Amino acid sequence: MSNVAAGWNILLGWGMPGPWDIALIVALVLLLFGGKKLPELARGLGRGLREFRNELRGVKEDIEVLDQTPPAPPEAPKTPEQDKTENKPPSA
Repeated sequence: MSNVAAGWNILLGWGMPGPWDIALIVALVLLLFGGKKLPELARGLGRGLREFRNELRGVKEDIEVLDQTPPAPPEAPKTPEQDKTENKPPSA
């Protein structure tokens, strides 16, 4: 972190939230959403996090599979004769 950013953090009081900060946030959430909505919000947040973790795990597995498969050998360049015979229409 640069000195300027560290200075702003000290000046504005930003940093890790303390116990009073967390209590204030919880109180605001309770006031905004009410006690009945909190379990639904928490359930939705948990489902979203679970889905994110599953997708992240799937991407990691895909990357591991791609790393384990050997690369395909490069194709030899075609000569003009091979190119002409491949593009030739079949004779009847």
